Amino acid sequence: MTTALSLGYSPCPNDTYIFYALTHNKLGLPDTKTAVPLLEDVETLNLWAMEKRLDITKLSFHALGHVLDEYCVLSAGSALGRGCGPLLVAKPGFDPDDLKHADIAIPGRLTTANLLFRMYAPVAANLLEFRFDTIMDAVVTGNVDAGVIIHESRFTYADQGLVCLQDLGQWWEETSGHPIPLGCIAARRSLGEERIQRIDRAIHDSIIWADEHTDECLPYIQQYAQEMDKGVMQNHIGLYVNDYSRDLGIEGLAAIESFLSLGRKAGILPVSSQAIQLQI
Repeated sequence: MTTALSLGYSPCPNDTYIFYALTHNKLGLPDTKTAVPLLEDVETLNLWAMEKRLDITKLSFHALGHVLDEYCVLSAGSALGRGCGPLLVAKPGFDPDDLKHADIAIPGRLTTANLLFRMYAPVAANLLEFRFDTIMDAVVTGNVDAGVIIHESRFTYADQGLVCLQDLGQWWEETSGHPIPLGCIAARRSLGEERIQRIDRAIHDSIIWADEHTDECLPYIQQYAQEMDKGVMQNHIGLYVNDYSRDLGIEGLAAIESFLSLGRKAGILPVSSQAIQLQI
């Protein structure tokens, strides 16, 4: 009997959309059976990957750069695209020239948002870790001077009276020419090539099923989206679940390679990982 695989992903709408069919027995694939999935903030999943805790997991591409010896990237399930990157926000009147001495909230040390911000503003030294969904409030209340926001916050920061100092995804696109790689689904290399390929196909099929049965997925998505407005939730899925999610393809893999390469050149990612292939 095939052992159930341990699985972790975030409660964000794009991930619950992607994994609904796979985790609710809609695909009829016993050889890709998973244990009850663990839904956690992506930074928690990043830290668990450093401990080699899960077989299949959502990861920030920043974290991936630290665990490539243990995990490989699947072709399906990634969050990667254009016009969907993290935003650096502050109250009106904040001077971007003050970033060097400002307190900046980041959504976790191993997040892609943190790596992007560090590449964009290497002079900024006072980086404070917050859970992603508390960063806007920290900026509004003055606990920090500015914050790097991700996920659905990009749709609501203006409602909180904040302004965007820099769209970090846009900066990346203009600097590299590539779409911004945010997060991926990774699998333990020790599972072996054949099993990893079956998992990859199952996640792809789970996305296609969701595309064809979106209404059936919504109660599960809303269960974890908490109080998120339905329109914001749908915009979130539309932005982060795209063709790259269905298959990274050559362009997606090139974007990831470029991102990790620049992270290594910046001295943030281990150079020792540069010879390891992204995919098994």
